Amino acid sequence: MTLPPGRRLLRRGISASVSLALAVAGTAAAVVMSTAPAAQAAAVPAPSPLNVPGRGATVPFKEQEAEYAATNGTLIGPNRLYGTLPSEASGRQAVTLDAVGEYVEFTLTAPANAMSFRYSLPDNSAGTGRDAAIDLRVNGNSLKSVPVTSKYSWYYGGYPFNNNPGDTNPHHFYDETRTMFGSTLPAGTKIRLQVSSTASSPTFTIDLADFEQVGAAIGKPAGALDVVSDFGADPSGAADATAKIQAAVDAGRTQGKQVYIPEGTFQVRDHIVVDQVTLAGAGPWYSVLTGRDPSNRSKAVGVYGKYANAGGSKNVTLKNFAIMGDIREREDNDQVNAIGGAMSDSTVDNVWMQHTKVGAWMDGPMNNFTIKNSRILDQTADGVNFHMGVTNSTVTNTFVRNTGDDGLAMWAEAVPNVNNKFTFNTVILPILANNIVTYGGKDITISDNVMSDTISNGGGLHIANRYPGVNSGQGTAVSGTTTAARNTLIRTGNNDFNWQFGVGAVWFSGLNEPINATINISDSEILDSSYAAIHLIEGATNGLHFNNIKIDGAGTYALQIQAPGTASFTNVTATHIAQSNPIHNCIGSGFQITQGAGNSGWYANPPVCTGTWPTPVWTNGGVPGGGNPPTDPPTTPPTTPPTTPPTTPPTTPPADTGNIAQGRPITETGHADVYGAGNAVDGNANSYWESTNNAWPQSLTVDLGSAKAVKRVVLKLPPSSAWATRTQTLSVLGSTTNTLPYTTLKASAGYTFNPSSNNTVTVNLDGTSTRYLRLTFTGNTGWPAGQLSELEAYTS
Repeated sequence: MTLPPGRRLLRRGISASVSLALAVAGTAAAVVMSTAPAAQAAAVPAPSPLNVPGRGATVPFKEQEAEYAATNGTLIGPNRLYGTLPSEASGRQAVTLDAVGEYVEFTLTAPANAMSFRYSLPDNSAGTGRDAAIDLRVNGNSLKSVPVTSKYSWYYGGYPFNNNPGDTNPHHFYDETRTMFGSTLPAGTKIRLQVSSTASSPTFTIDLADFEQVGAAIGKPAGALDVVSDFGADPSGAADATAKIQAAVDAGRTQGKQVYIPEGTFQVRDHIVVDQVTLAGAGPWYSVLTGRDPSNRSKAVGVYGKYANAGGSKNVTLKNFAIMGDIREREDNDQVNAIGGAMSDSTVDNVWMQHTKVGAWMDGPMNNFTIKNSRILDQTADGVNFHMGVTNSTVTNTFVRNTGDDGLAMWAEAVPNVNNKFTFNTVILPILANNIVTYGGKDITISDNVMSDTISNGGGLHIANRYPGVNSGQGTAVSGTTTAARNTLIRTGNNDFNWQFGVGAVWFSGLNEPINATINISDSEILDSSYAAIHLIEGATNGLHFNNIKIDGAGTYALQIQAPGTASFTNVTATHIAQSNPIHNCIGSGFQITQGAGNSGWYANPPVCTGTWPTPVWTNGGVPGGGNPPTDPPTTPPTTPPTTPPTTPPTTPPADTGNIAQGRPITETGHADVYGAGNAVDGNANSYWESTNNAWPQSLTVDLGSAKAVKRVVLKLPPSSAWATRTQTLSVLGSTTNTLPYTTLKASAGYTFNPSSNNTVTVNLDGTSTRYLRLTFTGNTGWPAGQLSELEAYTS
């Protein structure tokens, strides 16, 4: 992967007629298109995630995109190619300033006394980032110099990434900073960010600015304990205040008093542990906790409940302050999150979380926990994760941007997550994975949210039996009724650099085991998706119901079906689908569609099954773009797919062609780490199954759906020279009923996988009728486990 290109892109104008069809039947939401100022022909108009009435977080700021502002800089984008600078910008466009005197100038639309802005500086050669400054000018006059840095940006290599610029895969380019003006400036004021020197940084890329009228500092509540006047904490940030704030918190609990953090910046180098106490500040612009242990980098600022194995905490309120960390790397074993531990019957309200590993990683069991009215920015991993037995808990009215992993996540690892809700949140630009996801969970609600600009290896909304500890045996799989209502997704889904194909905006995975639940997706918009709008993969998903869905713009398909399942569609409409056939389905009758009334634009009989993935065409609200550097868009959009689907799905499945094992349900005797059986039937030779190590024999069993005359199986390992030649000893067995004993279709023998032959082996069979096809491994000269990237079965 090369570094983000620095070449200049020509400005372009867009016809005023360009827009999305915005209304969703049965919903009140409409997306407002961002537009360039009348005197400025810059950028492609794109839907804004902050202009969706009635959905997402109600934020206290007015946002303006740099690409629509006055500037003498260089427009970059729109471009969604991973590893390029515009791909991680809001709306996939930004402005680069690379000379003294270049600027971006915003005009206030409402009074403001503060601003935040999102920007990118280049890394330095050591990977530790560079510090610089940019001038802030008001109506042409210099107000101040604002420090900016790239020390919280730029990661490289494979997961969980590193800070070595010599490695591949650069990403996570942007950061945010904030500053106050010192007075309230009226609407119409010109706010300019201008380069005064390129000595410390050769370029400054500006993405957007958020302008805010910050209220006065909140005074100390009557009777509260003050961490400064009562306990001596240093508000200047010079001295370590950890012990003194902890003493105040402990006293607040024993005395039943609120604990107040006055205005100031407080150096905190370890967790403040809270239980049965309220910790309140003067407001997140005024009371700031920051810091990290200078010698033990696994210790850093954070406010934590007691861990569940220590009894957990309860009756905690955290409100009106900021936690600004100093985390510059991703180390998954370090507890360097802004908020963590277990807190039952507790609330986080109006807390600003930035530059920590995770905003709030909550380890249950715990119950009745709420995060609301908060901001989570610039994390190295997730924004929020409800992990392991979190129940009856909520994230609501919270703004999340630029996380290094899932924006908002629930992960029911080994202990059930039940009746949790993510509602009225705005989740933008997760650099890896999904905007919002539930891994397992019972009776989950994900509603009234806005999700936009997924970057890589994920989608906007994900519901999955995925990741360790998610299974029906422990009661942690997706179950009950999952409700996803009144959500808006904009430019979500993107390429998975492991799979080398696109992930859908709304996608489902039965990797660990099939999903068998009721999943209601309703009254929602899926706009300008980077690849497919709806996507099934890795294992069956049954019980899907789509009702009142508007799909407008998909870079490839309306539906990308790579796994079996059942789904009903009522009043689902699709326009601006890049491919002429809107469904990619190599599962055939394994995916069953039930159609209600009011559908159009997304159904095809037969669907396409190409075995290859098309280059996406990004619609930008009906204006075609593409997977290559953008050019002036054509004036005529592509022809809309047929609007009248067949009245009923076909009743006779097509004849078996191609690989009949792909996407079928598959089981295993065991697997190592994340290398589950679903990888062996996902159609991707670069992912693989690996059995439990040092435990022979090991088996894979794929259900072909009905008895088939299988005449050959093709076995693959990743086609890479990194996989040295190895011989695996295995047998092929079959059954029509999945009862023992299985019939031996090919006796145990050694099969050599050699990179020179693409690590592919073909085993010919006699065509015995088989529904359940099993491979049993008893040896491997290259690793103490069975390994397989693809199990392909053919009837010819």
